[in-house]
Amino acid sequence: MKGYTSDTIRNVALVGHGGCGKTTLLEAALLATGVINRLGKVEDGNTVSDYDKMEIDKGYSISTSIVPVEYNKVKINFIDTPGYFDFIGEVNSAMRAVEAAVILVDASAGVQVGTEKAWNSCKEYSKPTFILINKIDKENVNVDQVIADLKDKFGTSVVQLSEKDALTEAVAESDEELLEKYFGGEEFTEEEFNRGLVAGIASGSIVPILTSCAVNGNGVKEFMDALIKYVPKAKDQEYKGEDSKGDEVVRKCDVSAPLSAFVFKTIADPFVGKINLLKIISGKLNSGIEVYNTRAEKSEKLGAIFFMRGKTQAEADVISAGDIVAAAKLQFTQTGDTLCEKAHFIKYPTVSFPEPSLYMAVEPKAKGDEEKISSGLHKLMEEDPSFVMTRNTETHQTLIGGQGEIQIGIITAKLKDKFGVGVDLVDQKIPYRETIKGRSDVQGKHKKQSGGAGQYGDVHIRFSPSTEIFEFSEELFGGSVPKNYVPAVEKGLRDSMEKGPLAGFKVVNVKAVFYDGSYHDVDSNEMAFKIAASLAFKKGIVEAKPILLEPVMHVEVLVPDEYMGDVMGDMNKRRGKILGMEPQAGGGQKVLAEAPQAEMFKYAITLRSMTQARGSFTMRFERYEEVPAHLAEKIIAEHKKETEE
Repeated sequence: MKGYTSDTIRNVALVGHGGCGKTTLLEAALLATGVINRLGKVEDGNTVSDYDKMEIDKGYSISTSIVPVEYNKVKINFIDTPGYFDFIGEVNSAMRAVEAAVILVDASAGVQVGTEKAWNSCKEYSKPTFILINKIDKENVNVDQVIADLKDKFGTSVVQLSEKDALTEAVAESDEELLEKYFGGEEFTEEEFNRGLVAGIASGSIVPILTSCAVNGNGVKEFMDALIKYVPKAKDQEYKGEDSKGDEVVRKCDVSAPLSAFVFKTIADPFVGKINLLKIISGKLNSGIEVYNTRAEKSEKLGAIFFMRGKTQAEADVISAGDIVAAAKLQFTQTGDTLCEKAHFIKYPTVSFPEPSLYMAVEPKAKGDEEKISSGLHKLMEEDPSFVMTRNTETHQTLIGGQGEIQIGIITAKLKDKFGVGVDLVDQKIPYRETIKGRSDVQGKHKKQSGGAGQYGDVHIRFSPSTEIFEFSEELFGGSVPKNYVPAVEKGLRDSMEKGPLAGFKVVNVKAVFYDGSYHDVDSNEMAFKIAASLAFKKGIVEAKPILLEPVMHVEVLVPDEYMGDVMGDMNKRRGKILGMEPQAGGGQKVLAEAPQAEMFKYAITLRSMTQARGSFTMRFERYEEVPAHLAEKIIAEHKKETEE
């Protein structure tokens, strides 16, 4: 795979709904170019692209893989992306390494949700787009109907390369000179037509439709011919970044420019260690050189660099701008980083990943595996930065946040597979709070006599609600308690706030006034007053109408109009309040709501099934509110049961 330069390289992402045939198409392309001698099948687990053990077990792509295809003296670097929505982070990464994207459509299924999502990704990243209708050999397939549906869904820019009239009009609109000629009734020369077609595809005003049947190879070579002819060449690209002062810099994809590369993907290989996939944006790269990581602000020595085709690796010597290469064992480098020459600093924008919408807690199956879980998850996060791991110090749970059940399930399966740690997935615990609605006036007395010095502390404290988390003051008079014991009383109360009397949750919004008490010349000490204060606290909170508080979240849901009724009804069932709605530019509504966190844990799963994966949401903590009495009783009873066990 040597000797390709930026004018003989095409970088193309394959996107689309799960099961539309992306992986099989690549098998057909490799078969057509003589790399393999028989077509691998996803269901047999022997394809070049899906080589990960888990992908073979599951029968679908989980992560992005690179499959270069050499055809007619051009190298097409195909980036095969997963079709399942949980892996949108993989699509975002791939989009950063390519000059065009191909949306595959299963001819027998037509326009699916994944087709729409792929289209939206192409638009979001402003990528020239092709549509390939695959599996046209299936029974009862009506290709004309699929094309009509695509045009209906995505507009007039979607055109078949065989539709001369529609294409001519689209070509004319790509260039003012051609438009004048078109209105003047003049014919385009072949050169003008092709120039206009390339320009229209590059600008996104023309989206060509092609057809194929990957299983028997029909249309595969024609598809590759079209990509070579119409995908914008790597050499014509410009990339925006920042210099060390944060000012904009533009770098051309030119072999004579200073070296710069963007890390768009990381693979955690159990044998080789970490592999980073790099898109060389400018200059050229060879093994053994030193590069500068602009995020880590550290130099890295490049060891072995190689081309990947699925899991196979071919040694690379010198890589030119526009190409994609893998580097092993880089110490500081991770997905989203820029590598460049230190003297020619440039930092490209990092990869953007969606916020996690589903959080689950992981618990070790075997005692003492916590450390292994943490280190395994950190390694997996290098490979898939679209999930997050957090430790909730209050509930003592380790949480994994991702896009859905499939992604979180894959992460825990990889933990077992790659790092030998078994975990159970459980729901998050809710960090409830306790507070008081009433007032109380109580005494706390600690008296202990057991040979030698005793302990004596006696406090009178008034408790009442406060707007602050904890408010403490003293109103002692006449030396009833020496002032040097006041800090111990405050400390005793503050420590007690950590565990409330109702269900052991943190206590908030309490005012305590220490106004009287008594002491003993010999037996009183700080510890005795600390204990007396905690006794007063327990009694005082119970007597001041204690209540349970729950976290309430602010929720914003993006919903297509046809699902509005279902989403609103479901939100009401979750004790949610609808605050308002905002119509969205591309159609649909943004629903603003508030709902208790306890009702929102599995919302990502419900919303996906209610809206056929077209709805999405974001959520953030808003405030604490009182838990309705009947629910509070249940929570308190559960806590008692847990503590008894």
